[in-house]
Amino acid sequence: MITFLLRAVVFLASAAVGLIVADVVLPGFAIDWRNPGGFILAIVIFAVLQSVLAPWLARVAQRNAPAFLGGIGIVSTFVALLVTAIIPGAGLTIGAPWWTWVVAPMIVWVVTAIAAFLLPAVLLKKKVAARRD
Repeated sequence: MITFLLRAVVFLASAAVGLIVADVVLPGFAIDWRNPGGFILAIVIFAVLQSVLAPWLARVAQRNAPAFLGGIGIVSTFVALLVTAIIPGAGLTIGAPWWTWVVAPMIVWVVTAIAAFLLPAVLLKKKVAARRD
């Protein structure tokens, strides 16, 4: 159970980092910082959609178009961002310029993947240091 909770925390934190980086880097990608609840909602919606869509899209692609398996992460990130941006009150908007819709999924996907790789090491390092003391 603890492992599941740690994985969930890492996944949510990595989603938050990905969305924040996209907000800082892209002109048409905006997080409503005046509404922290909306941003938390955006993180949860994005993370849940990403975790559900990626395996589902992988199965669909494996059955119908195996050549697309390599791009499933970016496609599921795009769909998760689209749905999150559509939901009112989610605290995330994606607009002009048009290329923001192309670049945002790539940035969020890469940053989320890197954060999901590095965050467990940081969390485990703190846990090991706490046990040594």
